[in-house]
Amino acid sequence: MTRKIKVLEVIRQGQIGGGESHLLDLIYYFDKEVIEPVCLSFSKGEMISRLNNMGITCYVIDTEKPFDIKVQQRIIRLLKDEGIQIVHAHGSRAASNVLYPTRKLGLPLVYTVHGWSFHDDQSFFVKTLRAWSEKLICHYADEVICVSQSNADTGQKVFGLKSAVVIENGVNLDRFNPDIQYEDLRTAFGFASSDFIVGFIARCTKQKNPLVFLEAIKLAHHNNVQIKGLFIGEGDMDAEVDAFIESNQMREYIYRSPFRTDVPELLNCIDVYCLPSLWEGLSIALLEAMAMKKAIVATPTDGTIELIEHEKNGLIVPYNDPKAAAESFCRFLTERQLKATCSNAARQIVKERFDAKRVAACVQKIYHQLLK
Repeated sequence: MTRKIKVLEVIRQGQIGGGESHLLDLIYYFDKEVIEPVCLSFSKGEMISRLNNMGITCYVIDTEKPFDIKVQQRIIRLLKDEGIQIVHAHGSRAASNVLYPTRKLGLPLVYTVHGWSFHDDQSFFVKTLRAWSEKLICHYADEVICVSQSNADTGQKVFGLKSAVVIENGVNLDRFNPDIQYEDLRTAFGFASSDFIVGFIARCTKQKNPLVFLEAIKLAHHNNVQIKGLFIGEGDMDAEVDAFIESNQMREYIYRSPFRTDVPELLNCIDVYCLPSLWEGLSIALLEAMAMKKAIVATPTDGTIELIEHEKNGLIVPYNDPKAAAESFCRFLTERQLKATCSNAARQIVKERFDAKRVAACVQKIYHQLLK
């Protein structure tokens, strides 16, 4: 009997975001007769609970720092004790903390870039430092995976990324299926059947730009009272988000909730999904909304411009432009044929290109190639 390939899948946090959803689907669709995945996270969270329920061995080593020398020996012990053959790091924080242990033990390192850690709104010093750290990680990684071609192009342009394989993110099409009968959450959230609901389901962080979403909802609601908002997520901008909602007296037309696990049900109850991010690799949340046949309003981040064709399967709006986002919400409300066209096209492109089963098969092939 052929020995299974034992892979340590490493990620920065246990709370579920795009990268964590990607990892959950990746592990779920691996051929467990061939791959034996073990997970290492640098914080606890819902993802760890879900993996444990799948029978996956998980470890948590608490740290919020990149290149944290204090955790290196613990990681080396873990790699030895578990007999790990390949380390697969998801995101730069995770990769930075396994870089030395993999070099020390001579283990192959796979690095999946879920969006670069550098971006244009950073100071010159911070952007340069992060670009240098990304270059270092990519140099020593045995395989670099970018989740969009734009991501790979950015790496080549900024720090001379020499080689990368592009494996676009995927989504679980069995779970995110608009033909399933879901629980009706609109009534539970206090929305009327005539309301036009725009959803933001993402981490409450600077990257996702939640205040732009709220400002857009405020402008759109003042234009048409049918337009209301659903805000699902939590993060380091929670206080700012709550303060904005209170100061603008938005409680009557926006429902705010921390992270929830019933994402298909949440998407089912909205009309439009909005993602005003400042940067993305290839957003899993966006793919999930498209799979659920939702009309999309999004900014032109790396992966998004490969997904969304303006007025064909969604609407692209400029960065930091709540007025343009609000106008897009109103367009989808009044131009129902445009909404139907974009919604149907969004679902179709995800079915054709972004099935999570394909992603798992491609990654599994890379593991085999590395061990030959």
